[in-house]
Amino acid sequence: MNIILLGPPGAGKGTQAQRLVEAHGMRQLSTGDMLRAAVKAGTPVGLQAKAVMERGELVSDEIVSALIGEELDGMGPTTGAIFDGYPRTAAQAAALDAILDARGRTLDHVIELEVDEDALVERICGRFTCANCGKGYHDAFEQPREPGVCDKCGAREFKRRPDDNEATVRTRMAEYRAKTAPILPIYDQRGIVARVNGMADIDHVTAAIERIMAG
Repeated sequence: MNIILLGPPGAGKGTQAQRLVEAHGMRQLSTGDMLRAAVKAGTPVGLQAKAVMERGELVSDEIVSALIGEELDGMGPTTGAIFDGYPRTAAQAAALDAILDARGRTLDHVIELEVDEDALVERICGRFTCANCGKGYHDAFEQPREPGVCDKCGAREFKRRPDDNEATVRTRMAEYRAKTAPILPIYDQRGIVARVNGMADIDHVTAAIERIMAG
C-alpha cells in the first residue's frame, strides 16, 4: 500500500508514520531525510543534489523524483511506502504518478491530518526536550515528574528548538496551506483523500488511519 500523509509541521505526521512503519513494515519516504542520506552515501543522485545545494540552490523536482525512484527500487515490491513532505505541487503530484506507474504501484490513500491553528501553536510552542537523552516534554501537557529533572535519564538540562515560536509556526502553517492547496483537488477528484482530526489523542489518530487503510 502506498499513501501520502499530509499536514502542517506539528500535526503529528512523523509520529503516525513511525507507527505505520512499526505496525506494517512500511517505509517512510521523507524527501529531506532521503536527500541527506543520498548525499552522505555519495550515490549518483546524491552527488547531483550535493552540487546543487553547495551552490545554494533548491534541489529540482527531477532530482527529488530520481531519489524517490532509487528508494522504491531498493525496497522490494511488497513493501508499502509513506510519502511525507512530497508531493507539494501539482507538478510533483504528476511526477509521483509516473514514478509509481513505472514500478507497477498505485497511490491508495491521501490522508490529511487536520489541525486547529491556535491549538497547534500552543502544542508546538510548549515543546521542550531533555538535552541529554532527547525525551520530549511540554509546558502544558507533560512536565517532568520532578521539576527540572528528566524522568528518563535524570539529567537537569533541557532545550527548546529555536524555531518553535509563534511567528515561525504561523508562517509554516501559511506556507503549508499555500503549497498543499494545489494538490488536494487532484486527489479529491480521484476520491482517495481522507481527513483525520490531527488534534485528537495520538492513539485515536492512529486508529482512524488504520480504519482508512483497512477500508
